[in-house]
Amino acid sequence: MTELLWGKEPARTRGPKPAITLTAIAEAAIAIADAEGLDAVSMQRIAGELPVTKMALYRHVPGKTELVAVMSDLAMGAPPERPGLPWCEALHTWAMDLYDGFARHPWLLQSTIGRRLLGPNELAWMERGLATLADSGLTGGEQLDSILVVTSHIRNIAQQSATFPGHTTGLTEEDLQQSLTEILRDEADRFPHLVAAMRTSAGSENQGLEFGLQRILDGLELLVSGRADCAGSR
Repeated sequence: MTELLWGKEPARTRGPKPAITLTAIAEAAIAIADAEGLDAVSMQRIAGELPVTKMALYRHVPGKTELVAVMSDLAMGAPPERPGLPWCEALHTWAMDLYDGFARHPWLLQSTIGRRLLGPNELAWMERGLATLADSGLTGGEQLDSILVVTSHIRNIAQQSATFPGHTTGLTEEDLQQSLTEILRDEADRFPHLVAAMRTSAGSENQGLEFGLQRILDGLELLVSGRADCAGSR
């Protein structure tokens, strides 16, 4: 698995040059997952898309588990370069870039959970996130925890907002909003606080993304500035 994730396919000792590469296989799998969801990805389906025989795929990757790891790292890509930003703005930008990645490939929310080996791109995202905090005065453990908290918020909002191909209820966002409006209109006495909050709310469906992220950053700023004040008073 490690060799596959880090682009170290076994060296070919003899025979004709392969008609496909591991990258081509992963790219075909990504296209299927983007269009139809992760469950639609299979070795048989990819073979038909390329097209090659199914056995040709197994010369590059043992099975779907290993393939999902490779395609996930490839889909994440390298984090964008954002030089010259103050740490708080840099971390905010990093978080929004991460959200955009989940929005482009919602199935990543399913494939990048649990104990698993990490590839070069995913580690590069962690490295870039930690780099934003390198001069913040936080300890290494606090930097890692900060990235964990920010990432968890981003994943949670992305999960709530995502429409997974192959796992749809058939309802549009407008359908859901209309249904909720009608329910609250008929049940206003039962849910008075919800009705009042909805009445005064405004903004996009993802306003919780920015609100939550800003509160996390506010807390980190207080921690950083508080330590700076204490250090300056000694």
